Amino acid sequence: MNIEAKICGMRTPEAVDAALEGGAAFLGFTFFEKSPRYVTPEAAERLAQPARGKAKVVALLVDPSDAEVDRIAQLLRPDLIQLHGAETPARARAIGQRADVGIIKALPVSEAADLAAAADFETVADHLMFDAKPAKDADRPGGGGRPFDWTLLAGRRFQRPWFLAGGLDPWNLAQAAEQSGAPMLDVSSGVERGPGLKDPALIRAFLDAVRRA
Repeated sequence: MNIEAKICGMRTPEAVDAALEGGAAFLGFTFFEKSPRYVTPEAAERLAQPARGKAKVVALLVDPSDAEVDRIAQLLRPDLIQLHGAETPARARAIGQRADVGIIKALPVSEAADLAAAADFETVADHLMFDAKPAKDADRPGGGGRPFDWTLLAGRRFQRPWFLAGGLDPWNLAQAAEQSGAPMLDVSSGVERGPGLKDPALIRAFLDAVRRA
């Protein structure tokens, strides 16, 4: 299986270089201020320059306003916007049209019934992303570096290419890919030595494992 990888939460040139050298297909930049991976649009634009033409640049937004969408689109010029909030299908479509970019819609999963939400976004998103459902007391979206039951996705077919996210690291990604059948993998905290601190060695290890999976 030819699996593509997305390294999310880029904040340093060293992390970007490791991701590009390792063959990452997507680089993600986080614009949610509560996240330890937050970067300003200006910083992201500088970090993304080496990726142009080598990997897709992704802007991660959470329930963004039109003004935020406009600012990110103008400064970063992303290839894709990843929506990680409670955006409706209509809002996701509007954001994609407003920024003139593709959309990745993240969907929280803890049980099989949660996968039904994918049908609502398959006509408006270019990619889907299945991530662990946040804890009830979480102040940030996303799985918080925790996996969910990967077998929930086994044998599933979707109209759009999709990412598996949540709790992936260099040591478990092969099992995750095998159990879920995921064609694309997204990692953030699994290649960090601390919150928001990407480790170039772990990035390389993750991408090496992707090639072997």
